[in-house]
Amino acid sequence: MMEEEELEFVEELEAVLQLTPEVQLAIEQVFPSQDPLDRADFNAVEYINTLFPTEQSLANIDEVVNKIRLKIRRLDDNIRTVVRGQTNVGQDGRQALEEAQKAIQQLFGKIKDIKDKAEKSEQMVKEITRDIKQLDHAKRHLTTSITTLNHLHMLAGGVDSLEAMTRRRQYGEVANLLQGVMNVLEHFHKYMGIPQIRQLSERVKAAQTELGQQILADFEEAFPSQGTKVAWLDKIDRRYAWIKRQLVDYEEKYGRMFPREWCMAERIAVEFCHVTRTELAKIMRTRAKEIEVKLLLFAIQRTTNFEGFLAKRFSGCTLTDGTLKKLESPPPSTNPFLEDEPTPEMEELATEKGDLDQPKKPKAPDNPFHGIVSKCFEPHLYVYIESQDKNLGELIDRFVADFKAQGPPKPNTDEGGAVLPSCADLFVYYKKCMVQCSQLSTGEPMIALTTIFQKYLREYAWKILSGNLPKTTTSSGGLTISSLLKEKEGSEVAKFTLEELCLICSILSTAEYCLATTQQVSCPGCPLTTSFS
Repeated sequence: MMEEEELEFVEELEAVLQLTPEVQLAIEQVFPSQDPLDRADFNAVEYINTLFPTEQSLANIDEVVNKIRLKIRRLDDNIRTVVRGQTNVGQDGRQALEEAQKAIQQLFGKIKDIKDKAEKSEQMVKEITRDIKQLDHAKRHLTTSITTLNHLHMLAGGVDSLEAMTRRRQYGEVANLLQGVMNVLEHFHKYMGIPQIRQLSERVKAAQTELGQQILADFEEAFPSQGTKVAWLDKIDRRYAWIKRQLVDYEEKYGRMFPREWCMAERIAVEFCHVTRTELAKIMRTRAKEIEVKLLLFAIQRTTNFEGFLAKRFSGCTLTDGTLKKLESPPPSTNPFLEDEPTPEMEELATEKGDLDQPKKPKAPDNPFHGIVSKCFEPHLYVYIESQDKNLGELIDRFVADFKAQGPPKPNTDEGGAVLPSCADLFVYYKKCMVQCSQLSTGEPMIALTTIFQKYLREYAWKILSGNLPKTTTSSGGLTISSLLKEKEGSEVAKFTLEELCLICSILSTAEYCLATTQQVSCPGCPLTTSFS
């Protein structure tokens, strides 16, 4: 009965288990087997033919049948075991399902606990982070507060020390302290709404103002001006000696208080020069009648020496007046009495010609301080011009007297007409005057002096040259230089003695020398040459 049920079960199972090729292939890959009985396309006829290919092989048929029956029995036992085991599968499956459900519920419970703990951990981390942020803010605010309090302490103490040092005139200490106080005060610009901070700032400004006024007062006291603006020209040396002493005292006492690039010593000297020029101009206008030539020349000489001293001592970088500003390359001078810088070629040429012993003209001044004080003397150079007018007049009279006393030059057959010595003396004196005047001014005084010399050059021509030509009987008007240069024939030709010819040659040579020398010392367009042209 049991066997029949099992056989029915097997038949039903075979009917149900119609596996697809894909499933069958998967089973073969999982459970590989070389047994033909395990193949899906098993054919019993082919299998029997394989077992008994010939009639002789049928002799072993009983043995083969027994093996197949044994194998069938084993398969039946295995199937029976499996079928019997399936009777408890449902109950075991339900029990396993319940256990699985319980395990899942426990897993969900554990997951929920983990989630709750994670949320609690996250909340705790947020709280910790918030506390850390609060601590960071507190630390930053505390640091800022401590720094601000330190700055406030430094500012309050610095302001007190600044006021105390200002009262004691401790300028060296005040210089460093004031800079530090100003740096600290910059940190409190956003706190100026606080009355105490604003009060400290106002105290610093008041200390600065008081310090500036006090320093100016000290400098005014250190450089007394009483009695330095009313001295006359004969005391001008004292002016320059006084400023030299003051500059030395300044360098020793106050030189280190100011940056070197401020050039304070030069600024003091320049201001002194401006004040001196103004005051001297006022004094000379007031006492113009008391100005004498020697006194004027003395004052001018001392002043130009002082300007030269300034040029050696300072660079002139603080001069702001365009007329006195130091020039990078001075413009070419049209003054014929000022010498240009000689080039090596010119010096070599002068050596070959033997001109090194000749007197040289003064070099053009490149002093940036030239005229900064001496410019005030220019309006009063008329005194010098009048003096030269008088001296030139006396010089011409002396030349006339000497010519009459010494007589005409003696004849000399070996030489031509010699130039009169008085002519050379006249031009030497003129050049000396022009050089002296050119150091003071190149404007109207030079023109005035040139006009005066032109006048006396004409007088020299008439009194010394034309006035001493020999008299002739053929000319009612007497000889003139222009008449001597005209060609004459017959009875118009005047006859002269040897002494007269010598005198005429000397006069003509002197006139030619005067014309040539005048052309050399005259500026372009100067009217001097008209005296002998």
